[in-house]
Amino acid sequence: MSGLPEPLLRLIGALKQLPGIGEKSATRIAFHLLAGERAPAETLGAAISSLHEQVARCEECGNFADGRSCHFCRDPARQATVLCVVEDPADISAVERARVFRGKYHVLMGVFSPVSGKSVDERRIERLLERIRAEAVEEVVIATNPNHDGEATAAWLAAQLKPEGVRVSRIGIGVPMGSELVHADETTMAEALTHRSAL
Repeated sequence: MSGLPEPLLRLIGALKQLPGIGEKSATRIAFHLLAGERAPAETLGAAISSLHEQVARCEECGNFADGRSCHFCRDPARQATVLCVVEDPADISAVERARVFRGKYHVLMGVFSPVSGKSVDERRIERLLERIRAEAVEEVVIATNPNHDGEATAAWLAAQLKPEGVRVSRIGIGVPMGSELVHADETTMAEALTHRSAL
C-alpha cells in the first residue's frame, strides 16, 4: 500500500487517464497541486468542471466553440472558398501552427476504415457537401493523418467530393507516413500544406 490519502489517490488515478500521463507524471502533478497554493488548484478544478458546460461543437464545422460557431467560422478574414478537412479538432491546432492556411475547416470526427469497420458519421459528410454548395467552395484540402486509416479516408472522401466539381488536394511533403498531425512541428506542417497534391 502507498499510504497516500484516498483523495490524493483518486486525483492520481484521474490524471493517469489523460493521454501521455503515466503513474510518475500523475503523482508528480498531484503532489505539485497539493504542495502549492490553494488558488491555482481551485482555478484548475473550476476550469475542468465548467469545460463541458461552456464548450460545444461549432454548428458550421464541428470544431470546439464557446458559442454556436467557432473562432475560424466567425472570422471574416478567413477564405471561405477553401476548406481544410481534418479528423478531429486537435488537428486544427496543428494546421494553424504552420501559419500558411487561411481558409476554413471541417471536422470529420472520425475516419473511414473498411478493415476495422470504422466509418465517418454520414451527417458530417452531408454537412460538408452543404457547405461546399452554399459557400461556393473551390478547393477542399484533405488533411487526415498520414496513416492507413487517414489515407483510406482521404481516398474515400476524394471520391465523394469530385462529383461536386471542387478541386480536391491532399497535404503532402513533410508529414511522414504513420504519424499524427497533432505531433507535427510548424515547419513540417507548413511544408505539407504548401506542397499539397491533387487527388
